[in-house]
Amino acid sequence: MTESRIKRLATTLMDATTDKDPLVQEQIYNALCYLGESEPEEILNSCDEYLRQHDKLAYPHRVIILKAMETVVKNNIALLDKSTAKVVIFLASNEMTKSKEVIRDWQQAASSVLVAVGQRFINKVMEEVLTKFQPGILPHYFVLQTFANLSVSNVFGMVPFLNSILGTMLPMLGMAKQDHMKAVFCYALQHFSESIQEYLANLDKAPDPTVRKDTFSNEIFSAYEVLFNSWLQHREAKLRLAVVEALGPMSYLMPSEKLEEQLPKLIPGILALYKKHTEAFYISKSLCQILEASVNIGSRSLDVQLDSLLGTLHPQICAPADPSVPLTVKNHTEVLRCFTVLACSFPDRVLAFLLPKLESSNERTRVGTLLIMRQIINSAPSQMEIKKPFILSSMKLPLQDSNNKVKRAVVQVISAMAHHGYLEQPGGEAMMEFLVRQCALPSDQPKKQPPDADDLTSDSVQSISVNTLFLLSTTVDRMNNVLWPYLLEFVTPIQFTNALTPLCKSLMYLATKKQEEGENASLIRYDLNANLPSPYALTTRLLVVSSQPYAGDCRGVAALRLLSVLHYSVHPALDQLWSKQVPLLVEHIEENTEKSLSRKDWEEKLLLFLQETLAAVADNAWICHFVTEMCRQLSSYNGLPLEKNFLYKCIGTTLGACTSKDLVQKQLQELLETARYHEEAEREGLASCFGICAINHLEETLAKLEDFVRSDVFKKSVGLFSLFKVGAEGPPCCHPAGGKRLLGASSDPTSAGTVLGKGVNSLPGCVWLCFGCLGKLLGGLQRAETWLLRPPGDPLPDAEPGLAVTHLGAIPERLLQPHTRLRRPPGGVFRAPSAGSKSLSSHFLTQAAVLIPSLFRWGFGGTELAPCRRELGPLSSGAGGGTPCAALVPAPWAVGWETQP
Repeated sequence: MTESRIKRLATTLMDATTDKDPLVQEQIYNALCYLGESEPEEILNSCDEYLRQHDKLAYPHRVIILKAMETVVKNNIALLDKSTAKVVIFLASNEMTKSKEVIRDWQQAASSVLVAVGQRFINKVMEEVLTKFQPGILPHYFVLQTFANLSVSNVFGMVPFLNSILGTMLPMLGMAKQDHMKAVFCYALQHFSESIQEYLANLDKAPDPTVRKDTFSNEIFSAYEVLFNSWLQHREAKLRLAVVEALGPMSYLMPSEKLEEQLPKLIPGILALYKKHTEAFYISKSLCQILEASVNIGSRSLDVQLDSLLGTLHPQICAPADPSVPLTVKNHTEVLRCFTVLACSFPDRVLAFLLPKLESSNERTRVGTLLIMRQIINSAPSQMEIKKPFILSSMKLPLQDSNNKVKRAVVQVISAMAHHGYLEQPGGEAMMEFLVRQCALPSDQPKKQPPDADDLTSDSVQSISVNTLFLLSTTVDRMNNVLWPYLLEFVTPIQFTNALTPLCKSLMYLATKKQEEGENASLIRYDLNANLPSPYALTTRLLVVSSQPYAGDCRGVAALRLLSVLHYSVHPALDQLWSKQVPLLVEHIEENTEKSLSRKDWEEKLLLFLQETLAAVADNAWICHFVTEMCRQLSSYNGLPLEKNFLYKCIGTTLGACTSKDLVQKQLQELLETARYHEEAEREGLASCFGICAINHLEETLAKLEDFVRSDVFKKSVGLFSLFKVGAEGPPCCHPAGGKRLLGASSDPTSAGTVLGKGVNSLPGCVWLCFGCLGKLLGGLQRAETWLLRPPGDPLPDAEPGLAVTHLGAIPERLLQPHTRLRRPPGGVFRAPSAGSKSLSSHFLTQAAVLIPSLFRWGFGGTELAPCRRELGPLSSGAGGGTPCAALVPAPWAVGWETQP
C-alpha cells in the first residue's frame, strides 16, 4: 500500500516535469531525490516505468528524471539489488543511444546514470555497453565517453576491460572523420592512460597484480602515431587541445625506446603550440607529463632540448597569472612543475639559465625568475643542496630591489629557503635582515588616484613579511637556532621601529620555547654574540616604546611581554617583580583604548615600574650601565618627541637611583650640552629629568647647572635667545615644566619650598634658560629696574587700595624679606639694597629676578594661574616716582617691574 502511494506520488511529480518554469523543474528533481532517500528501489523502478511508457516525452523533461535517478543511485548504491541495477542499466543504455545524433544534455544524463551504477555493478554495465561497441562500427559518441568516465570512477573495475577495448578501438581511429568523434577518442585515450597509471601505482591493492605497463604499450603507441602525426596538425584548435591532453598521459605508457625515438619531434611539436593557443594550461600540463615520462626512462634527448624548453617556459611564468581566470593560475602551476622536472635532472644548467635573469631590467622577468627559484628550492631540495651558497650569493641584487612585486617574491623565496636550511648558511643573515626591513616598511600614504590593480603596495609587502616572520618563528623548528637570539639585533635600531610588534611576538615565542628546553637554553650569551644589544639597551628600548602602547599595532603589549620573558637575561633579581607587574601593565593597556588611556597616568605607571625595577636590582654598577645606555639612546629619538620626552623622565628616575655622584654629574653635563632646546617637548623632558634627579641629587643638579651657565657651550648658544619673543603687553609666559619639575615634580606644595629651602643661595638663574624661561624673559629684563618681593598678605607699596596677594606655598621666610627692593639701571646689573636693610644674599638676588616670576606664573600644587595685566599706582623708589607697570596679580605673591622714563 505504501509503495503504491509513493509510486503514485512519483508519477504525479514526473507528470509535472513538462512545466517550463525552471524553479518548478528544480523542485520536482529535489522531491524525487527526497523520495528516493526513503525508497530508492521503488523510485528507480517508477522512473524506469514512466520513461518507457512515455516514449514521446521530450528530452528536456527526460533529463530531469534521469538526473534524479543518478542522484538516487549515487546516494544509495550499497542498497541496490542486482535486479534493480539491471533495470536501471538497460534503461540508461537505451536513453543514451536512442538518438544517433549527439544530444548532449539528454545523453550525458543517461551516461552519468551508467557511471553511477558502475561504481558497484561494473560488470553488468560493461556487459550492456559493450553490446554497442562492435568491431568495425564507429560507436556512439557517448559510449566512448561512458567508457572514459568509468575508467576514472572505478579504476580497479575498469582496467581489466581496457586491453580488449583498446584492441577494438584502434582500427576505429581511422574511421573517425568528424572532429567531435576524434575529440572523444582523445578523451577516452587520455582517461584510459590515467586509469592504467593509477592501477599500476597501486598494484598492491589491485585485483590482478600481474598487470604490467607492457600490456598496453603497443596499443597506446599505435594510438599516439595517429594523434601526433595526423590529428595534432588539424586546424581546429579544440581538437588540437584534445590531442595534447591525451598525449601527456599516453607518453607514460609508450615503450621506452619508442618514446626516446619520438622526443626530438614530440617536444618541439608541443612547444610550438604555445604560439598557436592563448590558453596554455593544457599544453603545459601535457608537456610536464611528457618531461616526467622522459626522465623516468633516463632519456638523453632532453639534454639537446633543454635550451628551447627553458626559453619557452620562462616567459610563461613571467606573464602574471590573473586570479580571476583560474586556468592562468593552473598554467603557472604546471609550468613550475616543468621547471621542477628539469631542475632535478639538470640543476647546473637550470641555475645558469635562471640566476643571470635576476639582474634583468624587466620587472616581470625578475619576479618570474624568483617564483621559479622558490619552486625549485622547495621541490628539488637534494639537487640544490650543494648549490645553497651559490644561490644565496646570487640573491644580493634582489635584496636591494625597490620594486614591491620583487620584494614580495623575495620574501616568498626566503620562506622557501627557511624550510630547507639555506638561512643556516653564511649569507642567511642578510636574508633575514631583508625580511625584517620589509616588516618595518612605513604605511603607504593615501593616493588621490586609485592604484592600478596590478600594483602592489608597501602595506601588502609588509603584511606578507610580518606573516612570514611569524610563521618561520613558530612553525619551522630548524629556524629556532637561526632566529634566537639573532632577532634581538633588530629591536634597538630606530629604523626597525615599525617591525617591533612582529619582532617582539616572534622573540617572545622563541624565548618561551627556549625556556621549555631549560633555563640555560633561554639565557642570552652576550659573550658569544657580540652584535646583540646589551640587556640595558633592550630594557631601555622596550620600556620607551611601551610609552606609546597603541602605536604600531599595539606594540606596547608585545614589548612588555617580551621584556617579561627576557627577565633572567636582563637581571636575575627581576623574576618575581616583573612576573607580577608586567601582566598588570598589559591588562591596563587592554582594558583601555588609545582615546581613553591617560598618557600622564600611563607614564607614571611605567616610571613607577622602572623605580621598582631599580630597587629590585639594587646594584649600582648595573644602574650606572643602564643610565649610560639610556643617555646613548637619546639621539635615536630625534623626531619622536613623545618617546624622547619619556626617555628623559626615565633617565631622571634612573639617575636618582644612582649612587655614583660623578656619573650623575657627567650625565647631566652631557644632557645639557646635547639637548635640542628649540623643541618644546625636549625642553619639558629635560626639565622633568633634572627635576626628578634633583629629588635625590639636588646639590649635584644645581652645581652642574651653575657650571653649565659659565661654560663655553652656554656662551656660544646666543642664537637660542632669538627663538623666544617677548610680547609688548607685559611679561611672557614661562614654560610650565620648569618650575614644577625642578621643584621636585610634586603636587605637594611643601615639596617646592623644601627644595628651595635646601638650596636657595645656590639656585642659578640658568635653570630657566635651560627650560625655556629665561629666553622669554630677556626682553623684559633689559627694561626692568625694580623687582618687588612681598611677604604673604602684605599689600604692594603705593598700589591701589585693597590690592593684596595670597600665599599658597610654603616658601621659606628668608625668601620674603619686608620691603625688599632690587634696583638696576637700564643695561646695568642688580645690586643689593642699602646697608642695614634685611635682604637676601646678593647672589640669590641676582638670580631671583629670573626664578621668582617663573614660580609665580605657574604656582604650586599643580595650579596653573593665568596671567593678567593690571595698572598699578606709582611705585616709590626712595626719590621720584615711577611709571605704570605690569603685574601677575593672581599669583601666590605679586611681582612687578618698573621701566625708566
